[in-house]
Amino acid sequence: FHLFESDFLHKEQPIAINGLIWMGDLDYMKEQLSEKLQSGFRCLKIKIGALDFQKELDLLAGIREQDAAKELTLRVDANGSFPLNQAEKMLKKLQAFEIHSIEQPIVPGNFGIMKQLCAEGTVPVALDEELIGVYGQEAKEKLLREIRPQYIVLKPSLLGGFSATMEWISLADHLGIGWWITSALESNIGLNAIAQWTATLPMTMPQGLGTGSLYTNNFESPLTVNQGNLYYLKTKDWNLNLIEKLCI
Repeated sequence: FHLFESDFLHKEQPIAINGLIWMGDLDYMKEQLSEKLQSGFRCLKIKIGALDFQKELDLLAGIREQDAAKELTLRVDANGSFPLNQAEKMLKKLQAFEIHSIEQPIVPGNFGIMKQLCAEGTVPVALDEELIGVYGQEAKEKLLREIRPQYIVLKPSLLGGFSATMEWISLADHLGIGWWITSALESNIGLNAIAQWTATLPMTMPQGLGTGSLYTNNFESPLTVNQGNLYYLKTKDWNLNLIEKLCI
C-alpha cells in the first residue's frame, strides 16, 4: 500500500482538506456543519442544489454570521444544478457570503454561458464535470483557453488516471488557473492511492480528500482525518483480513 514516496507517507506530514457537507434536508446539513466545525475544519465544501435556493442562502448566511471569510473558507458545489437563465442572478446572491469558489454551477457543455460566468468573476468558478471525457492535451488546452475558469477540480479516477490529471495540472499552471485534487467516493483503498499521489504535488490550498468519511463500512486504514487534515498514521494498520475475505 506504499505507492508514492513523500513526507505524507513516511513522516506523517498532513494534507489539508476541506470538510464535505453532503446535500440533504436543512437539519441534516446543519448537523454536518456543526460536526465539521467542531472537528477543526477551516475550509468547508457545501453541496447545494437539493434544497430551495433561499434556504441554502440562509444556511450560508448563518455560517458567515459565526465565521468571517478570513477565518473560514467556504466552497460550494452546485453539480450543474443552476438553470442556465438564472445562473448569473444566483451567483450574485452567493457573492454576499465571500464564497471561495463554486464548482460546476451549470451543466457541462454550455461553453458560452460558462465562459461568461467565469469572466464576470461574481463568484470564482471551478470546473468539475466539465473536464470529464475531455482527452488529449490539445482538447484540454482548448477548453481551458475558451472558458478561462478560475479553478479546476481534478478527480483522477474520472479523468483517466494520474498521467491524464497531470496534463490538466500542467496546462492550468501555464494558464494561471488554480486547481485542487478531489476523490470521487472511492473507498479507503482508492483514496489511499490518490492521497499518496497528491502528496507529491505542490499543493497551495486544501484538497478534496474527505469523501471516505461518507462510508459506514469502509476499509480500516492508516488514513485518518484530524483537525481538517488527512494523515497517514504509521501506528494504524490496514484491516487486511477484511480485504482478503472480500477478494475470495
